[in-house]
Amino acid sequence: MRQKTALLATLLFAHTATAAAAETVVVLPDTVVTATRTPRPVTGIPAGITVIDRQTIDASGATTLGDILATVPGLRVSPSGGAGGQSSVFMRGTNSSHVLVLRDGMPINDPAEATGAFNFGVSTLSDIERIEIVRGPMAAVYGSGALGGVINLISRRGAEGAPRLELDLSGGYPAAVVGSALASGVVGAFDYAVVAESQSRRGFDTTPQRMSAINTNTPQGFRDRIFTANLGFTPVDGTRLSLFLRGSQTYFGFNSLGSPTFDTANSSGTVGSLLGRIGATSKLFGGTYETSLFLGRLQENRKYFEALDPRDPNLTAQDNRYHAYRTDLQWNNTVHLNDLVPSSVLTATDLTLGYQHTVDTINVKVNDSFGGFPFSQAAKATSTADAGYAGVTTTAWQHLTVTGQVRQDWIGVNTPTTWRLGAVLEVPPLHTAFKAAYGTSFRAPSLFQRFGIDSFGTVGNPNLRPESAEGWEIGFTTKLPLFEREDALTFGATLFNQQVRDLIVGVFRPVATSLNVNSARIQGIEAEFSLRPATWLTLRGSYTFTDATATGQSAATGTALLRRPRHAASGEATVTPMEGLRVTAQLIYTGPSHDFLYANSGNSAGFGVGQQGLIANMTAAYDVTPKVRLHVAGTNLFNSRFEPVNGFQMPGTTVLAGVRLRW
Repeated sequence: MRQKTALLATLLFAHTATAAAAETVVVLPDTVVTATRTPRPVTGIPAGITVIDRQTIDASGATTLGDILATVPGLRVSPSGGAGGQSSVFMRGTNSSHVLVLRDGMPINDPAEATGAFNFGVSTLSDIERIEIVRGPMAAVYGSGALGGVINLISRRGAEGAPRLELDLSGGYPAAVVGSALASGVVGAFDYAVVAESQSRRGFDTTPQRMSAINTNTPQGFRDRIFTANLGFTPVDGTRLSLFLRGSQTYFGFNSLGSPTFDTANSSGTVGSLLGRIGATSKLFGGTYETSLFLGRLQENRKYFEALDPRDPNLTAQDNRYHAYRTDLQWNNTVHLNDLVPSSVLTATDLTLGYQHTVDTINVKVNDSFGGFPFSQAAKATSTADAGYAGVTTTAWQHLTVTGQVRQDWIGVNTPTTWRLGAVLEVPPLHTAFKAAYGTSFRAPSLFQRFGIDSFGTVGNPNLRPESAEGWEIGFTTKLPLFEREDALTFGATLFNQQVRDLIVGVFRPVATSLNVNSARIQGIEAEFSLRPATWLTLRGSYTFTDATATGQSAATGTALLRRPRHAASGEATVTPMEGLRVTAQLIYTGPSHDFLYANSGNSAGFGVGQQGLIANMTAAYDVTPKVRLHVAGTNLFNSRFEPVNGFQMPGTTVLAGVRLRW
């Protein structure tokens, strides 16, 4: 696979280099778990899927989940600052609260966040084996929040073979030290994977340099400590008892925009998280029936503090605390029907069914001051949700795969029913697979939207209905044999369309509250290609067009939704110029989008069209021996001042270099 190669090609691609994730668009593995809750071949799943494996994570130079997702088609990563800052993901034009994030199948979105959205800027990568991203409405499989899609973080786990130890230590500019350690393996009936991580970064001032009268070059630093243990015991073949424990503590600085914006060093945040989960999985009746039972407990504690700075024209101070607790019980089952009724026409027929019970509790206490006027906000509430689901997947005549899923949820007085139906037709003479799917989805109102209050008169609305949507997608993937390689050229495209109703927005009627008054029309196209003209060269690229417009009572019909660029693209080149050396370069382009703007003076300037941006990064790795790898990653190499969220500039050029040791 590795041969000496043309250095000129390497240099050319280095100058067109790119991205915070060296191989986010990857050749997909044979099977994916997330889309149907049972391992299925990627080629038979009627959905947009990207899988980021551990090898890709290691090669990428990315340090946060938001970084590694930057080039996934259909996703718009919207960071408000560097690591630790709020980073949102918009999937296929839907809201950031419409992306459901799972940890090994357990939902981990923060219940205390105002809309239930996930912060991709705090979550890091050292204990993740792979990431499965499934785009499109998936509520029929996972329930509330999966309106735009699902991101499943699959944890590292001990594997057969000799015990494994990995140490990774990196340092770089500006003043960064990143380290992680993994110990994993199988000893008799026990398997284990233990991961520890520590990061410390000086960071950058993300106040835009164009605001020259305000920018003070005060960096927003980032530190974290993470410990994860994934333990298993297999008393008999086919049955595993598991214990998963994860604790993290994160510290960071941030800029809070005011009007005018004021750049202060007094703002700091902390996020503490504890996740524990016990489970049992078993294969019965010779593997015909698989069942699993999991009980998980998540605790999130967030704190944001800003001391009063007398130079601040806004006279801003804050002491805000958000506490969230989630208990999640899941019973999941799969029946392999072909083991019971063999058929030469219908093969790989699986029936899935299960039950889920979730209890969320929040305690929010906000104490702010603006211009000398105090402001307080509070929410203390609990909600219980139950759900039952069923699905079936089968392959007819070895070329047509059909998937159907249905789910019934009970969330208070709301009882949404969702379903999804899809099919994939493989046409070998054309080297092409065609796919189509249609489904419905919903997001239940957050506890804060239902029960939150503040001192300015805002009150929650316990009668809110779930946001709902229905959507379809059609597409194809073609693999052509070229250059004496079976998969030398792969390309495909997906057309998607979704109608979202009952969107929840804040209004004044006759008091400030939340109501289901808006809707949205979203359509677009995702396109990807991969070209391997030689064993030493791989080219990849993606393009996404998104047309997301608001409708409804509180929005001007046809107005573009915030921070959804119509055009986004990425390109990547990977070369292996010599044995053991791998260089990857990448460009990420983000088109302009509708946003809330800040003028150069730091004062708010109303709504308008934000910036477009081009980010260039590059990574390189050299295997000195099979057990020693040297690596370097440069992000934002040309120091772009792009503002993915207007008022927050991209972090400047960062370089990390280090060594990875394996035993």
